[in-house]
Amino acid sequence: MKDKFFSYIQNLQDSITNKLEEIDGKVKFHEDLWERPEGGGGRTRVIENGDVFEKGGVNISAVHGALPKSMQTYFGVEDADFYACGLSLVLHPKNPMVPTVHANWRYFEMYDKEGNIVDQWFGGGQDLTPYYLFDEDAIHFHTVCKAACDTHDPNFYSLYKKKCDDYFWNAHRNEARGIGGLFFDYCKATEGMDMQNWYDFVTEVGNSFLESYVPIVLKRKNLDYTSEQRDWQEIRRGRYVEFNLVHDKGTLFGLKTNGRIESILMSLPPHVQWRYDHQPESGSEEERLLNILKSPKDWV
Repeated sequence: MKDKFFSYIQNLQDSITNKLEEIDGKVKFHEDLWERPEGGGGRTRVIENGDVFEKGGVNISAVHGALPKSMQTYFGVEDADFYACGLSLVLHPKNPMVPTVHANWRYFEMYDKEGNIVDQWFGGGQDLTPYYLFDEDAIHFHTVCKAACDTHDPNFYSLYKKKCDDYFWNAHRNEARGIGGLFFDYCKATEGMDMQNWYDFVTEVGNSFLESYVPIVLKRKNLDYTSEQRDWQEIRRGRYVEFNLVHDKGTLFGLKTNGRIESILMSLPPHVQWRYDHQPESGSEEERLLNILKSPKDWV
């Protein structure tokens, strides 16, 4: 399973970065191949200062070895070994009318000292963070997410949408990071879903990513915007940074397993603002966005 899924994310990385380069038209992804001293490595691809994408990364990794003590405590195990692979992406477009997007799809195995698999699961999802909210974009993104889920279980979309709304919540701000999407974790074999079934589901969601995001980018990337709207984008990016550094489990896992710091922090945007007690104008589009972020909305 781990070999099959790693092969899948290698191909998915290629298809996503090829499409994004085509859309940007100015710059290409810079590729870094890296190795983790304790075992494994990855292929990081970063795009910067493009016509469409100000900064973005589409990374894959496969790491293995002894599970660090901090993670043993987290999982409630002793002296375990692990293998983890996945694709993680974040794209910060230049135009504030184009939303930021995040996605990842991952697979994890844990072993006893004899090398037997004692636990295994899939996780992942994709979510959208707009700065100016076009309802039709939110509806499109969620419609694609729902279609990918419905192929496998009619309950998956509502279940994983709620998990996404709950997870990407900036508790210290009492607001959502964005308008959500899907979030699923610890997808383990059950009577109704074996690991092959979970593989089919996760890869279906991964394959849907470009369909969920690219039409939005193409529709919004050439819209006019003001310096004030750019300021708002950078202020909201600050909330994105706060979530990733304060709450995100993936960032925490990377740091605690001696992950590659440049790959872990590639999710951070290049230009951000933190203004003291900033409040949008009453009745503005900016205020409307904040009001929606205070309570998750059903888009489909």
